[in-house]
Amino acid sequence: MSIAQSPVQLIRPKRHGDARGWFTEVYSEATFAKLGIDCRFVQDNHSLSVPKFTLRGLHFQTPPHGQDKLVRCIRGAIFDVAVDVRKDSPTYGQWVGAELSAENGHQLFVPIGFAHAFLTLEDDCEVSYKCSDLYAPTCDGGVRWNDPEIGAGGIDWPMPSGVTPELSAKDAVLPLLADFDSPFPYDGRPLAPLA
Repeated sequence: MSIAQSPVQLIRPKRHGDARGWFTEVYSEATFAKLGIDCRFVQDNHSLSVPKFTLRGLHFQTPPHGQDKLVRCIRGAIFDVAVDVRKDSPTYGQWVGAELSAENGHQLFVPIGFAHAFLTLEDDCEVSYKCSDLYAPTCDGGVRWNDPEIGAGGIDWPMPSGVTPELSAKDAVLPLLADFDSPFPYDGRPLAPLA
C-alpha cells in the first residue's frame, strides 16, 4: 500500500515455515515506512479476554496524546474495527473491520483519528498492540460500540442476534458519535475498504 491509500491498513506479514513451525517479522520500521506508516511506537499492550464475545472499545486518545496502534491477535480470533472520527472527513463515522487471529497472523494499523475496538470470536483471546504514545488518562475517550449512526446503521459485529457482548462498565456508557466534538483533523486521506 502507498501513503495515498486508506490510513487504516490491514497488514499480512509473510510467514516462513518448515518442519519446526514458522517465523514472521511482525514489525520493521523500514518495511512499515514503505507502507506509509511513519510513526514511532513507545508502548506495547497485551490483553486477555476470557469469554467469547467480549468487546473492548471503541477507544481513542485525544491530542496531544493521540495514539497510532498496530494490533494483532496472538491467541484465538477477534473482529477488529476502526471508525473514522476525524473532523470534516468525508468518511466521518464510517468503519472498517477485519478478522485477526493467531492462525492468520494479520495485523491492523489504526492511526490517530480513528476509534478502535475489537470483539473476541473465541474464548481466551490474547491481543497485543503497539502504541505511538503512552497511556494518558486525561486524554482517554471513546464512542459507544452499538451507536446506530456509525456507518449509517451501526457496526456489523459478527455475533448471533440477541447476544449482548461482555463490556466494561466504562465502555457500556461511552457517548454517542453525535455527542462527540472531534479534536482530530482530517489529513486528506478518506477511509477506504481494507485491501
